[in-house]
Amino acid sequence: MIPSLPVEAGPGLKGRGFALLIAATAIGLCGFAAVLPLVPLWAIRGGAGEFGAGSTTAAFMLTTVLTQLAMPRLLERGGYRWAFPVGSLVMGLPAPLFALTTDLGVLIAISAVRGVGFGMVSVAGTALAARLVPPGQVGRATGYYGLAVGLPQVLILPGGVALALNIGFTAVFWITGLCSLVGAVLAVGIWFADGGRNRPLLRAARSIGTAPTERVSLAAPLILMLLTASSAGAIVTFVAVPLEGTPWLVGAALAAYAAMVVIGRWSAGLLYDRHRRTLLLLPGMIAAVCGTALVTAGLWGDGTPVLVLVGAGLFGLGFGAVQNEAVTLMLNRAGPTGQGRASAVWNIGYDAGAGAGAMAVGLLIQLWGYGPAFAVTVIALAAVLPLARARVSTP
Repeated sequence: MIPSLPVEAGPGLKGRGFALLIAATAIGLCGFAAVLPLVPLWAIRGGAGEFGAGSTTAAFMLTTVLTQLAMPRLLERGGYRWAFPVGSLVMGLPAPLFALTTDLGVLIAISAVRGVGFGMVSVAGTALAARLVPPGQVGRATGYYGLAVGLPQVLILPGGVALALNIGFTAVFWITGLCSLVGAVLAVGIWFADGGRNRPLLRAARSIGTAPTERVSLAAPLILMLLTASSAGAIVTFVAVPLEGTPWLVGAALAAYAAMVVIGRWSAGLLYDRHRRTLLLLPGMIAAVCGTALVTAGLWGDGTPVLVLVGAGLFGLGFGAVQNEAVTLMLNRAGPTGQGRASAVWNIGYDAGAGAGAMAVGLLIQLWGYGPAFAVTVIALAAVLPLARARVSTP
């Protein structure tokens, strides 16, 4: 096995390779963010119920997670060089096919194919964010990566819905597909940037063995990611459906959610590098519980819909903090030899949670209605608060 080079060998945050990763992520993942709330809405317009609409997100996340399970081994066998651009192509090329039909089976199939690409991009991108910088920059690197993922969503999540409702779904499906293609081209540039100084980091093999203690150490942040991502998947997938008559509110709620995710994630990354410990895990979880409770109140019966706006923003703030605290905690636990594994576990928690949340809440909505269905997510989040408290002082 080729010995790994020290992480310090790379140019770090100021390198052009890291800048290209951020640009590829910001542009390429527009193809993910815009389509996520659109496909369920497109399916419902074709006659599917909430459970069927949620199944499109669930299929996307299922193949995402299955792909992510294989990614650590692929990355350590040369995948750091090609996984991001290839995944971006797989995610982007099928997107325009959504416009051809509203048949639920076809929509689920297309979503499943795109999930494979997203699984590749998500794990490779998170691992590269840590791999391309020295250890002292990992918190900020994951924070910048969070900005690249989240900032476009401030416009894309609400803007995609608004654009589709005004100029048509077909145009949006084509635009988002093209964004993923641009992301693939930019990701290829990492290999050529910085005079080739990133190349050893993109091809060096590292040990992929995992000790039992390491698996245990990743369990708590994984559970927190699963539960918070489940709530996020439910909010993003279904908030547009009951509030479709007030598109301004839908757009504002999704924008507030996306903007606050960015703020929460960046703040957590900055504090992690400064103090070398997780400080916002418990506060983030508390904010997520309170935000989901407000969304629930706004959707319950004849509740006040404006509470959805406030709740989505508060939940986004907490979710962003939990995201970054969880990934830095996992990377710290796994060490330099386990960056691919830590990235895969974190992304599995995110994407499996989002898919399960969309499907489970969709089923509960059909059985009980929106308010009671979202109340279940509040209870689940509150139940795992002790896990966040137990890890708040972990260096």
